[in-house]
Amino acid sequence: MRGMQLDWRAISGPALTIATALTAFVVDRHFVAVPNPAPLFVCIVALAASISGIALGLISAVIAVASSALFFLDHRAMPGYDISDLTRMAMLAATATGTAVITGLLRQKWIDAFAWEKKHYATAARLSAALDQVDIGIVLLGPDTRAEFINRAFRDYFRLSDQQADSKPPFIALMYHGRDTGAWELPEDELGSFIARRTEAMRAGDSTPININLTSGEVLRFSCTALPDGGRMLSYTPVTDLVRHDDNPANADYYRALRGGDRSFVRQLRAAE
Repeated sequence: MRGMQLDWRAISGPALTIATALTAFVVDRHFVAVPNPAPLFVCIVALAASISGIALGLISAVIAVASSALFFLDHRAMPGYDISDLTRMAMLAATATGTAVITGLLRQKWIDAFAWEKKHYATAARLSAALDQVDIGIVLLGPDTRAEFINRAFRDYFRLSDQQADSKPPFIALMYHGRDTGAWELPEDELGSFIARRTEAMRAGDSTPININLTSGEVLRFSCTALPDGGRMLSYTPVTDLVRHDDNPANADYYRALRGGDRSFVRQLRAAE
């Protein structure tokens, strides 16, 4: 039955300590003289504590000290222990106990750190999935202005492939991508200055919102928020309906046609507005 299965990690340390002690006794008595196995016992205690924790490490330490005491007694010509034997066993007890406690604490610290990282990763994954569901374009820049996260809406607005987005491009590369794909409804001779102004404002952390007209006919309200770590959060909120609420309803089909990206149609709309 599953509930009756033994946990090999729980018994590995004490079992290995006992096996080592028995092997040392057999080899020493029937084959060749074996030196004091105390250093090997300490290593086994460290292994037990790293696998199973402090409690099993201490159990292995007790077995190691008891085995060493028998080993010392077996090597004496006269019964009993002298001061040197007691001193060596005391040092082994202190070393084994300290090793079990320190290794066990390090193991617990590592487990806690791993659990925190797993929880943090799960939270980040849920947040990323949630941001992919909104129609607001979101870009998170690190202190080096590289994009650490780009949500689905931004990728769709600016025709950014998943491979490009996942490569963590710098902000300036995103601006040049918008230029190269003809995303912005701007004359070509104004694109250079537009990119320069946007880059400077982003570096300065300027939070003043501006409207960006796209050749698709959509209007995005861009804003930049400075983050405590020196990064930036860029948001692109669709405000097409708000900006064009005074448009003649009779021209609705005409405006929808602009989403095909024809720049001459877009210029006509700008003139009409």
